[in-house]
Amino acid sequence: MRSTCQDAGVTWALDLDGVVWLGDQPIPGAAAAIDRLRRRGERVLFLTNNSSLTVAEYLDKLHGHDVAAGADDLITSAQAAAQLVGPGQTVLVCAGEGVDEAIAARGASAVRDGRADAVVVGWHRDFDFHRLAAATTAVLGGARLIGTNDDATYPTRSGPLPGAGSILAAVAYASGATPVVAGKPNQPMADLIAVRAGEVAVMVGDRPSTDGLMARRLGARFGLVLSGITRRADLPVQPAPDVISDDLATLVADQASG
Repeated sequence: MRSTCQDAGVTWALDLDGVVWLGDQPIPGAAAAIDRLRRRGERVLFLTNNSSLTVAEYLDKLHGHDVAAGADDLITSAQAAAQLVGPGQTVLVCAGEGVDEAIAARGASAVRDGRADAVVVGWHRDFDFHRLAAATTAVLGGARLIGTNDDATYPTRSGPLPGAGSILAAVAYASGATPVVAGKPNQPMADLIAVRAGEVAVMVGDRPSTDGLMARRLGARFGLVLSGITRRADLPVQPAPDVISDDLATLVADQASG
């Protein structure tokens, strides 16, 4: 992996939760590692399955953690999910504001109740019985069921919390529908990455089932960091990483010294 990572002009794709931060807390050394990659002439692309925030909110959060980034540096599962609906369609959103924004950018109409062409489910804190009933009713009425991602949990400083996959599972079970999932490691996210960034050389993440499989789908090398969901006690994992490091800072430093 060392020789590949150090080729000039390559793109590194970084997960956010568990790689750059845990909840609202930055992971030590991550910002400096990103700066180090950029000073080597390598592009850094941020990929997140968390669809709850808008692009501006993500950029503000990155800036607050001393990471410079623009809209072209970020791809979210909300954006990938929005590519699965057509302009002019009505989409029932069972998700956060990031999905509302992506649906609007797609030229579709976002609603919270009623009939719809599609239902998009993503992570949000205010999920309740009313949201479940509205999403289920729309799917039973003929709407396609789309998940931004199906991660069962997401990492925080206090441990894993239920992720979008847990919410999606409730809607899928109640409606009997099989969802199409857009985010990592699925093809809609890969298609969006190809359009926005082209070839990715290295995918860094904390979850083999999403980041590792995303790396394989992209034909990229997989750097597993142990600063999020996966711990050393969980090893070995599949797919097998090309490199394992405690965190992003260690991974980048090891590549520079190789």
